[in-house]
Amino acid sequence: MITLSLAEIAEIVGGQPHDIPDPAVTVTGPVVIDSREAGPGSLFAAFAGEHVDGHDYAQRAVEAGAAAVLAARPVGVPAIVVDDVVGALGALARTAVERLGTTVVALTGSAGKTSTKDLIAQLLQRHGPTVWTPGSLNNEIGLPLTALSATSETQHLVLEMGARGIGHIRYLAELTPPRIGLVLNVGSAHLGEFGSREAIAQAKGEMVEGLPEDGCAVLNADDPLVRAMASRTKARVLLFGEAPDADVRGEKVRMTLDGRPAFELHTPTGCSDVTMRLYGEHHVSNALAAAAVAHELGMSVTEIAEALSEAGTLSRWRMEVTERPDGVTVVNDAYNANPESMRAALRALAAMGQARRADGGRTWAVLGQMAELGDASLAEHDAVGRLAVRLNVSKLVAVGGREASWLQLGAYNEGSWGEESVHVSDAQAAVDLLRSELRPGDVVLVKASRSVGLEKVAQALLENSTEGEVAGR
Repeated sequence: MITLSLAEIAEIVGGQPHDIPDPAVTVTGPVVIDSREAGPGSLFAAFAGEHVDGHDYAQRAVEAGAAAVLAARPVGVPAIVVDDVVGALGALARTAVERLGTTVVALTGSAGKTSTKDLIAQLLQRHGPTVWTPGSLNNEIGLPLTALSATSETQHLVLEMGARGIGHIRYLAELTPPRIGLVLNVGSAHLGEFGSREAIAQAKGEMVEGLPEDGCAVLNADDPLVRAMASRTKARVLLFGEAPDADVRGEKVRMTLDGRPAFELHTPTGCSDVTMRLYGEHHVSNALAAAAVAHELGMSVTEIAEALSEAGTLSRWRMEVTERPDGVTVVNDAYNANPESMRAALRALAAMGQARRADGGRTWAVLGQMAELGDASLAEHDAVGRLAVRLNVSKLVAVGGREASWLQLGAYNEGSWGEESVHVSDAQAAVDLLRSELRPGDVVLVKASRSVGLEKVAQALLENSTEGEVAGR
């Protein structure tokens, strides 16, 4: 973070100093929301959550070295008291970004945000010091915290932006105004909250509306709702995708024998071959989006192709592929799920299983609820169950309650009978079933919305314990 005195911070956030002996004391460390992460020169932002009130840990943070606390009430230690800690954090981030002058790259989309953000980060790191959103901290708290971790040496600030409603992305973009705004796609994620894909497009398009004239809107040429956002920005538009008129384009897309995408990358400066380490054809679109951003920032097509071919996953539980010593492969994609990402993961599973079928290997899809789909929930779960059958997934294990029963029903109605699909009550039941039936060469995909907690299944399958319990249950 940029160095600021407590007096300057109080002025920026419109707060009142309390118990501060010397307003000239400076904040030189990071802004943190966990007192255990506080250190010399840091600023501790206290939030009152559902289960824990950060104000109760203010003294601990100061004892650990924090210069002060950003708080909603006096806490008996040096503090800047504000009416709204979230708003104050955002104001602080806005000031920091303005003073740093770093290039801000922001991205949004219904699916693939975190994977694409990780790819962009790995590309731009080769081009200069880069700070990016850790995991999926893409809301009104996580985004300012990421922005405030940038320093005077940071050349690129890559920020993922999520939305729960109209106006959310506009608010985030005003906090950290991007020069490059990327929209990946408009899908069914959060359909229950927005009501329609058109409403989702309205929200996602807020990303490009505030871009400056000398900025760049990077848009998916293969998604009509995203392509149409070109009319909503005064910035220059750069299209990516497999469409013939895309500026950054993928051609001759194919899959390797073990399920990794390969393609010919075309940019306005030339072309080069890419073979990715990541699994699943859906990563082609993510890679092209990242390539478009890297091209805009001056990287050559050779540099981009090399970086994409070497890039891995930086965030947990997103198509994490691990092969056990006994030859069973576990694909942990349990961080979240929506219809688009679920279909992409199933296709990746099918591709990974192709090379193993000759040796008797089977594919297992361990799936759970896709949340926040509203009235479309039954149809979408039914469709995923049917797709598993059409892709010849060997075994479907539907985990959970009503939505899981819809997954299995879809598979059943598509022709998955007998032992080809099963409905189990919870993660432990799934682990018990898998441990008794997995054999060398099998590939297991684990995927559901974050609230289901199916990462426990993947973790249990990979741990050395033979006790048969799901870790953290």
